[in-house]
Amino acid sequence: MSTPSLTTSRPAAAPGTTASGPTASGQSRETASLTGFLIVIGAASLFGMLGPLSRFAYDAGMEPTSFVAWRAMIGFLGLGAYVGWRVRRGATRLVSLRSLPRRAKAALIAASLAGTVLNLCMFIAFDRITIALALLGFYTYPAFVAVANVVLGRERLDGKRAAALALAIAGMIAVVASQLDPANGIRLDAIGVGLALGAAVCQTIFVILARDGYPQVPTEQAMTTVLLVSGIGAVAVAAIASGLPALLFPVRSPDVLPLLLFTGIAAAAIPSFGFLTGIRLIGGTRAGILMLFEPVVGVALAAWLLAEPLVPIQALGAAAILGAAVLLQRAGRSDDRTDEESRPVVVPGGP
Repeated sequence: MSTPSLTTSRPAAAPGTTASGPTASGQSRETASLTGFLIVIGAASLFGMLGPLSRFAYDAGMEPTSFVAWRAMIGFLGLGAYVGWRVRRGATRLVSLRSLPRRAKAALIAASLAGTVLNLCMFIAFDRITIALALLGFYTYPAFVAVANVVLGRERLDGKRAAALALAIAGMIAVVASQLDPANGIRLDAIGVGLALGAAVCQTIFVILARDGYPQVPTEQAMTTVLLVSGIGAVAVAAIASGLPALLFPVRSPDVLPLLLFTGIAAAAIPSFGFLTGIRLIGGTRAGILMLFEPVVGVALAAWLLAEPLVPIQALGAAAILGAAVLLQRAGRSDDRTDEESRPVVVPGGP
């Protein structure tokens, strides 16, 4: 049984995946790199729908905490159904959490708790400070991930990656900070900022642990576990903060259920699974930087669906993030051709 590694070796292939050995061809590495790149961009795009979807839910009468709880639990049920389908087909097998090594079990529990605390921190931060400020604090996590990976010796932060990180963060600031409107007032306090940064730390912990903290657990099963723990935490917070009547609002008003089902599957289950898959394929640093594409999609959808105007600086920020993505992919292809380390490539398993 392997344990969390502090070296640059990649995790062993989980059940439901295949891995090549140290002599894997450059073409296999490049394929895995491109696959991971596309998966993370897709996950970021789906997560970017949350802004408009949440607005529709709030307009229908839902409380924010109830929306978060329903999204998490529907995401868990959707991904759990997918796991069950794969198990019945023999495409994967369930790994007993009791059978995991102590470190792997602790890593999975820690990652699950990090996801729960992240949501709690962001919910309170949104209530205390301007949302755009909270997002600016949270989206610092790719930088935290990059630094942590360098300190742990897992990934290099070479010139291209450093440039991509700086370009992406600058673009994110341009996209998000432009939403600040002094005319509407800017709420700011130390606790709210601290909570937003705390959410960034929690996301960093999740990304670091997700890479190779519990490689024995198939990606879909690991993410289902994380969503379950996060969902239970979200339900508890919603019940305390908003009360049971607000939590059960969709039962009394079933017209909102299709929206919640779509949100839980398309903006929770699928992108969460994709994000973890991408981390395992291309590493936390590249995946974290690519996830900064999320606010670009959110702003674009808000302009389209909610008639929120775009400003030129947001277009420049989006272009910067796209440029960072292109730079990262070019750097990834270069690494695929030159990396001589003995580290297997993990590629997605069959359907």
